[in-house]
Amino acid sequence: MATRPGPLTEWPWQWMGGYKYLVLAPVAMHTAHRLATKGWGDFDPAYTFMLPTLLLRMIHNQIWISLSRYQTARRKHLIVDRSLDFEQVDRERSWDDQIILNGLLFYLGYAIIPNFRLMPVWRTNGALITILLHTGPVEFLYYWFHRALHHHFLYSRYHSHHHASVVTEPITSVIHPFAEHLAYFLLFSISILPPIFMGCGSVLAGVLYITYIDFMNNMGHCNFELMPKWMFQTFPPLKYLIYTPSFHSLHHTQFRTNYSLFMPFYDYIYNTMDSSSDELYERSLKGTKETPDIVHLTHMTSLKSTYHLRIGITSISSKPCNDSVWYMWMLWPVAWLSMVLAWIYGSSAFVVERLKLKKFSMQGWALPRYNFQVMDSSAYGLSWERKSINNLIEKAILDANEKGVKVLSLGLLNQAEQLNGSGELFAKKYPRLRVRLIDGSGLATAVVLNSIPLGTKQVFLCGSNSKVTRATAIALCQRGVQVILNQEKEYGMLKSRVPESRAIYLKFSNDETPQIWIGDSIDDAQGRAPKGTIFIPTSQFPLKKARKDCTYLSNPAMKIPETMQNVHTCENWLPRRVMSAWRIAGILHALEGWEMHECGDDMMNIEKTWSAAIKHGFKPLTKPCSLNSGTDL
Repeated sequence: MATRPGPLTEWPWQWMGGYKYLVLAPVAMHTAHRLATKGWGDFDPAYTFMLPTLLLRMIHNQIWISLSRYQTARRKHLIVDRSLDFEQVDRERSWDDQIILNGLLFYLGYAIIPNFRLMPVWRTNGALITILLHTGPVEFLYYWFHRALHHHFLYSRYHSHHHASVVTEPITSVIHPFAEHLAYFLLFSISILPPIFMGCGSVLAGVLYITYIDFMNNMGHCNFELMPKWMFQTFPPLKYLIYTPSFHSLHHTQFRTNYSLFMPFYDYIYNTMDSSSDELYERSLKGTKETPDIVHLTHMTSLKSTYHLRIGITSISSKPCNDSVWYMWMLWPVAWLSMVLAWIYGSSAFVVERLKLKKFSMQGWALPRYNFQVMDSSAYGLSWERKSINNLIEKAILDANEKGVKVLSLGLLNQAEQLNGSGELFAKKYPRLRVRLIDGSGLATAVVLNSIPLGTKQVFLCGSNSKVTRATAIALCQRGVQVILNQEKEYGMLKSRVPESRAIYLKFSNDETPQIWIGDSIDDAQGRAPKGTIFIPTSQFPLKKARKDCTYLSNPAMKIPETMQNVHTCENWLPRRVMSAWRIAGILHALEGWEMHECGDDMMNIEKTWSAAIKHGFKPLTKPCSLNSGTDL
């Protein structure tokens, strides 16, 4: 919102929230009616292209968003190296409003201007007129209109909303108040309407012009330099005809320079070009090579988890993952296609995010593999796929080792015991690894232990198949808390690990059901738990179901320090600014300079790891979460 919002600041359909696309329902219904009554023969080119063009614009913008976030995570040609936060993501969530507005106005124009219905697919003379009108009147008028928007009266009421984003993303280009978008539409109509009234307009010329506007807008705000130097060396006047991302980025950091739309020559004419434009372009194009100190190696989970990556859909990735949201199913075909491409072409991990804490830089890498949240039916659960997945993990470890990464933490199923022995396979295969391999079990166990209510005398252990669950049970016995199991095999296995002097606190019973349940198999066992039971999961994955009469704590996780930068997405199903204990453990290893691997049977000292986490500003999730759906854990 602008600092002092003026008239027509809010969008007319803002109150509709996620149902705003219903404003296009009349257009869709009219199209369906024409198709049902008159058939395809009644569709002229302008009407035929209208709705597909809106969809293609959304896809075009999303491609730019993903490309920009991927490139800025790699950092090589980054322009502005500042933190992006949830506040900006929320402010820019409505980037599709302008596409809805354009769709309504195009339909209105079609309804009241007869020449719209007479337009052919292509007319060369009309396209040339559009180019000339943009180069002349549109660029000139935009320059002065833009300067006027920076006058304190209009800036405080409208344009300050756009400039609230100093670190720009492609979608920042269309984040303006409603009134400002109306003005831009009228401005760009100067290039579109005259050829139509002259009888030489064409559908393809209009679509290409809109695509050009979207392309240049996205490019100018993408925050990484991509314009090759040879273009300007081959044709020097090009520097006056096309701007670069670094050129426009200066407008967002300096505010009163580089006002031009897409062609900088008016800034040269009126002496408003920033003197550092060329130097910033050279520096950004050259780029910098940054070696992260810490890498967290994760993987996709459900089929639609691609959207939840930082490089995915911003409105989805900035909230806890929830596959039950209705519109996720509309995107299923794209999710399925991305999975197929990942299996065919995914031969290595790729960068998905970049964070910073104190002097340490961190990257998240993702393997192009899925688990679909059901271990037995996933690639991670198929024996013939284990070798392939381990090869991908091994390749990522060796790549991190070669780059000089200090710590690599294994996330989700990348550290599954049945897959690679919690990373022990790689530590033994490469005994001289410089990068430390971390499975995070020490801190995860500490988080579980510190989640148990004070004064607890008994807990029920439902599932002891994981390293964290076994460590939790042993630690509880050592503290004098009775651990009850009803699986004889698990009881025998744990009893062999518990010190003999504490074995009395481990009990096998089919009758006793305490109020505190801990384990990695809660989903299968919770049906027989008494009312009011507190469930404390030890798994990295959320529960798939939950009871309304019980309390469910989060999977082992902690709140991250406020000083951690560039956090604007949620880690899988965890809330904002909350990170899994397994990932935090890797960060602590780097912060503390610990040299040991934490994999296989090796585990960091629980108390030592917990103390280090608190010291560095990580906070426990003290408030239990009562849930109606396990996907919200």
